[in-house]
Amino acid sequence: MKFIKILNLIFISYIVTSMNIIAENKIETDSEDKKSNAIYSGLKFRHIGPALMSGRISDIIIHPENQNVWYVTAGSGGIWKTENAGTTWSPIFDSEKSYSIGCIALDPQNSNIIWAGTGENVGGRHVAYGD
Repeated sequence: MKFIKILNLIFISYIVTSMNIIAENKIETDSEDKKSNAIYSGLKFRHIGPALMSGRISDIIIHPENQNVWYVTAGSGGIWKTENAGTTWSPIFDSEKSYSIGCIALDPQNSNIIWAGTGENVGGRHVAYGD
């Protein structure tokens, strides 16, 4: 009987010790999580371009004289432009009749002129025709 009491005491001591260790680790983890969350507290979710708003990217070009300026076309959402290497995006084809863009090119003589091919050259029910 005395042996069982000693065994129970050892078992209870083990459980109490384990619970204290778990609680201490939880406090440290919570503190680290709060520090980590504080780092990102100023960031807000926002739509920044073709990946969230438009779907399939069909073509990408980068301005030859300014590597921060990119144009991205989307099969289901026009042409998007970034002037800061992808941090923010603006739609630049929304006022046109066709929304589906299959390819894009900069004019080799004047990089301020953009040539856009509307429609997509792939098959499927998800594909829109061009103008």
